[in-house]
Amino acid sequence: MSKRLPELYLFDILVAALKIQKVVAQFSNAQQLKYDFVSWDSVVREFEIIGEAMKGLIATGYASEKERAIVDFRNVLIHEYFGIDEEEVWGIAKEHLPNLITKMREMIDGMDSDLRCELVDELMKENRHLPFVIEFLSSLEV
Repeated sequence: MSKRLPELYLFDILVAALKIQKVVAQFSNAQQLKYDFVSWDSVVREFEIIGEAMKGLIATGYASEKERAIVDFRNVLIHEYFGIDEEEVWGIAKEHLPNLITKMREMIDGMDSDLRCELVDELMKENRHLPFVIEFLSSLEV
């Protein structure tokens, strides 16, 4: 595992979840999403990022072992790519991501304010091409 600030994993999860929500909102069901291979692949990739970042949070003590299911889902996506259930991906995106975003926001809000501002500024530059991410990050600067 790379040497990163553990707080960056919170933002990795947040941005990946926002991207998933943005993509999934364009579809009315799991099958439509899966049949659009660019969108499907991007959603799967962002879930992989969420799982890997959660593994980092668990390893650094920022998240508890209760979050291991997120890492396990990432492992299924990576290692059992041939049998990914689109309904499961859809359900997680629609039902569980909002709670994960809320949890990440709460953890970010609890960070040292100077560090939070520094990281938000950095991420706003990095994601300047994604207005929906910039809008959310702007709400964290308070």
